[in-house]
Amino acid sequence: MKAIVKPTNQLEGTINALSSKNYTTRYLLIGALAEGTSTIYYPAHSEDSDAMRRCIRDLGAIVEEDDEKMTIQGFGSHPKHVKELNVGNAGAVLRFLMSIAAFCPELTFVNTYPNSLGKRPHDDLIVTLQQMGIEVEHQEGKLPITIRGGKPRGGKLTVSGNISSQFLSSLLFMTPLLEEDSEIEVLHDLKSKIIVGQTLEVIAQAGIHIEASEDLMHYKIPGRQKYQPQKYVVQGDYPGSAAILAAAAVTNSDVKVLRLEETSKQGEKAVVDVLRDMGVNLTHENGVVHVKGNQQLKAGEFDGDHFTDAVLAMVAAAVFAEGTSRFYNVENLRYKECDRITDYLTELRKAGADVEERQSEIIIHGRPQGVEGGVEINAHYDHRVIMALTVVGLRSKQGLVINDAHHVAKSYPHYFEHLLSLGAQIELVEE
Repeated sequence: MKAIVKPTNQLEGTINALSSKNYTTRYLLIGALAEGTSTIYYPAHSEDSDAMRRCIRDLGAIVEEDDEKMTIQGFGSHPKHVKELNVGNAGAVLRFLMSIAAFCPELTFVNTYPNSLGKRPHDDLIVTLQQMGIEVEHQEGKLPITIRGGKPRGGKLTVSGNISSQFLSSLLFMTPLLEEDSEIEVLHDLKSKIIVGQTLEVIAQAGIHIEASEDLMHYKIPGRQKYQPQKYVVQGDYPGSAAILAAAAVTNSDVKVLRLEETSKQGEKAVVDVLRDMGVNLTHENGVVHVKGNQQLKAGEFDGDHFTDAVLAMVAAAVFAEGTSRFYNVENLRYKECDRITDYLTELRKAGADVEERQSEIIIHGRPQGVEGGVEINAHYDHRVIMALTVVGLRSKQGLVINDAHHVAKSYPHYFEHLLSLGAQIELVEE
């Protein structure tokens, strides 16, 4: 699908934030790891959450759903022995389930997105699984990956946090179910610590005890624990909403986004403060973020590791700010669905933006007068890139044509629908 994004001067209206993809995938997993029936209210519907739903079913969970909720009868630490799993293009789902696959005699994760997830490395988790006595067959750390397990061992484990926090989260989900107690030491740095906090929050809600150091680099996990079936309510999603808020910020707008909790542990909640720092007229009260955009933004410097999945949307806003903005500590963006630094900035330049990259930085020389646009650009099969480029297209002089725009469904299937309801001029063309 192509998205033909036309210059749009004004956005106005109210939408509900979609449900959080990150929380939904985690609740689905702990529901499957519980022995009994868990209920999830307002689960997200995206390609990632659908991939987790499909995979836990394949592994033996019984999942039923209506318009409001989903019930999961879990398999505990005894997943069904299946030969293959297809996680689609969902990196977090793959990494979380690689540890759970260690309870199976042999399971292969197939590669159906060779140009996206198929390029992403998973060596750091593979090394730790091998420490646990698990045999892993892989292609230089990439898919397809075959895990030969059955009886993973706990004990003293190490995992690198340099590339992604998802490897650590994967181990935190699995190790409480082992016979032995475990200790996990995170080597080097740990990216996206706030997202590890979400993992710990969800695990604790299921009655699992994990002792974490204050810096989140060391963990003590008692073995022989059981996930308890519970009821969970999924909160609104800040990463997806960040693009809506950025679109409102760069246009003349009066936009409200509902269901965004002020007390949320989502790191991307930081976009509220980022946009305020950029001079956006914004309030956040009673779960409602209200933006009154006037197209006048100012540059700033921001530590992107605090809001990883919203960096691209904030960069899109900074394209139109007065002055030079810098988003630093963002090297982990290079290891997502695409290289979200090089690939994204390549497309921004095509649109007329003045941007530079460093290994772990994005630098934007703002153009308050707008950018030219008038070109076709490549989304690199990446939902976050699609959403951010749409923001730029709305403020461009000649609009943008975004190829492969249907991949936005990975996290936010209703993204274009929501923008259209606010008055955005976008034409969607099926190919």
